[in-house]
Amino acid sequence: MPDSLTSPAGTAKVIAVDAGSTKTDVALVDSRGGVLATARGAGMLAAEPMPLWVARIEQLIAGMLGEAERVVLSACMAHLDLPEEEEEFASLLRSRPWVGEAMVRNDTLAVLRAGGPGTGVAVVCGTGINCVGVGPDGRQARFLAFGDTSGDWGGGNDLGMAALWHAIRAEDGRGEPTALVAALLDHLGLNSMREVALRLRGERLTSMDVRHCTPVLLAVAAQGDPVATALVRRQAAEICAMVRVAMDRIGVADHGTVVVLGGSVLAARHPLLLSAVRDGIATFSPASSVVVTDVPPLAGAALLGLDHMGAGAEAERALRAALAGRIHTGAG
Repeated sequence: MPDSLTSPAGTAKVIAVDAGSTKTDVALVDSRGGVLATARGAGMLAAEPMPLWVARIEQLIAGMLGEAERVVLSACMAHLDLPEEEEEFASLLRSRPWVGEAMVRNDTLAVLRAGGPGTGVAVVCGTGINCVGVGPDGRQARFLAFGDTSGDWGGGNDLGMAALWHAIRAEDGRGEPTALVAALLDHLGLNSMREVALRLRGERLTSMDVRHCTPVLLAVAAQGDPVATALVRRQAAEICAMVRVAMDRIGVADHGTVVVLGGSVLAARHPLLLSAVRDGIATFSPASSVVVTDVPPLAGAALLGLDHMGAGAEAERALRAALAGRIHTGAG
């Protein structure tokens, strides 16, 4: 799938954007990989109009550029799952006077480039879940990633809600007893799962409250609770299913490739989750390697911009070193 590009305009700097549901990171980078400025702002929500996304990016880069300066813009965005969506957003960006070239991609490609040379498979498991594969010949495997609508399951929203679902059923007797009940009530500061259900129904518990239940689930699973453990294994199975399909589509399963794991759920490095993912991938592609990237996806977006400019290995090393400790590695 080709990038969304405009004609070159003699630019020597990159504005990199990594935007997910919970935050947007930007960086101004020079052609040698030097990081000149960074900023973080609110996330981009799927229900928001794209012009609002453009305005949010412009607010974040305010003061970074000189008058009449134009840059390569490398934007890796959640919620852009179709080529026509990428092109629509790129068209809006091209209209801005500071944009010399605009490259727009899904945020999974930022994670893939952050974790390696830009080929292989990447899984982002943060607020939601998504996956991409890029073969040595340039072939891509993508998923719709619309949530329930496109058959997805996983990420903080789904894991948090599943933990609450099982705890509610455990308290009223319909489900298996689980330590999730006490752990979630302690986390939420409430007295009963019935109260949790009523607050969810009345929208007094937000999607962020639900998402923040995921670390509780992982902690309870680490203690060996069967219900929590089963949910973690279900998440691993979903990740492996996406990786398997992506590998098949780009033709790399037999000889292996790198699988880059990113997003806040995977960046937490829960031993049970990671071991289940590694074991699962080994069953269909034993030659593949699995890595959890320590490099922020913002660096991946910047590297994609530098790649387009023809910057070499020295610029890549400089950029990775500059961004390694400046931006949190979580995605989504």
